Amino acid sequence: MIKVDSKPFATKGYFVKRRLPQFTLDVMRIRDFRLLMLTRLFAFMATQAQAVIVGWQIYSLTKSTLLLGLAGLAEALPALFCALFAGHIIDKSRPHRVYILCIGVMALNSLALLIFAGGYANVPFGSVVGWIFAGVFISGIARSFGMPSSFTLFPQVVPRKLISAGAAWQGSILQIGAISGPAIGGLIYGGYGASIAWLLPAGLMLAAFIMLCAMSASPRQYKSQPRNETAIDSIKGGWLFILKSPVLLSVMALDMFAVLFGGAVAILPAYADQVLHVGSEGLGLLRASPAIGAIVIALVLALWPMKIVRGATLLWVVAGFGLSMIGFGFSTNFLAAMLFLTLSGGFDSVSLIVRATLMQLLTPEDMRGRVSSINSMFIISSNEIGAFESGLAATLLGLVPSILFGGIATLGIVTGVVFLVPKLRRTRIETVEDTY
Repeated sequence: MIKVDSKPFATKGYFVKRRLPQFTLDVMRIRDFRLLMLTRLFAFMATQAQAVIVGWQIYSLTKSTLLLGLAGLAEALPALFCALFAGHIIDKSRPHRVYILCIGVMALNSLALLIFAGGYANVPFGSVVGWIFAGVFISGIARSFGMPSSFTLFPQVVPRKLISAGAAWQGSILQIGAISGPAIGGLIYGGYGASIAWLLPAGLMLAAFIMLCAMSASPRQYKSQPRNETAIDSIKGGWLFILKSPVLLSVMALDMFAVLFGGAVAILPAYADQVLHVGSEGLGLLRASPAIGAIVIALVLALWPMKIVRGATLLWVVAGFGLSMIGFGFSTNFLAAMLFLTLSGGFDSVSLIVRATLMQLLTPEDMRGRVSSINSMFIISSNEIGAFESGLAATLLGLVPSILFGGIATLGIVTGVVFLVPKLRRTRIETVEDTY
């Protein structure tokens, strides 16, 4: 049972006894949770390595920051469109079946990119860049189903009391992928070229597929209760639930706009080349830097889970993310740039765990697919459309001014949410077991 409150600790004659978070490894003893984590680890490593390879290969061939942004848009548009229906499909079917189909499509897509972008076969009907964009487009379609299906599977393998710890472990394992995927991808590309580098995402996607196939019968067979409603009514119901939940809506919107303007991942190839004067190896390290900070924070919060999750915490860490990006924009030294990106990752890690916990605990079981699908639309808008915004802003304003503008805009967004949605900063979620 979960108690949600937006009032001070002392209420109506009783007090909340605050305890320090306790060390726990309970969630990691669950076999299906470990398999789900390995699936997400390998899949995320693959997509992150692919992002570095795609970015560096496109920039090497074209020297265009605008095309770097367009690559993000090519993934975002199909993902946004398909996300409208993904939640409905997942809520009416078996999430595991949808997820395994998604990972299988991404594995085949990575294999096709290996063959054509890796130069193992002559590229028919156009240039290599065109085939890379086609692969990114297909990846966007598959990813729109992957996030809500894994989100719906998560509470089927993790007990409700371990949701916060599970979310932190999930964040830490994804950050391992965020560190190793770009770093290894950049090093392989720099040392051996595209033909060998493309082997990495293809192999990792295959490993993710195998892990997902190994899950036990219970999560594989899970299916929501059937509903007698049309697809349009189902989709409308998901949106109405979000619109009537100001906390969830403001959490999604805050993350979307902060990353939309504050993120600078898409233009890192140009920043590495023009400002820091490093190659693909340096680019891989820059891409991995946010994850260095994120994984430290995520591991701490996984071993000592948050007993109380507060909306105010989310506001503070998003503001810290904006300040970190401003510091990165002023950096002309490689180590300083890595430091500020590392700080941004630490702040973003806390944000991710708070958001994931709020969503899991505030979403009814029969709406998880639709709510996560809507959330994926916000995330896609912030990441992929944010990549297009970064490329366009860098083209119009220049690299450094565009990054500074994004960091300042993030601080403005946080300030706006503080005054427009006061309920968020007063919201907290705690387990009843910790109240007396």
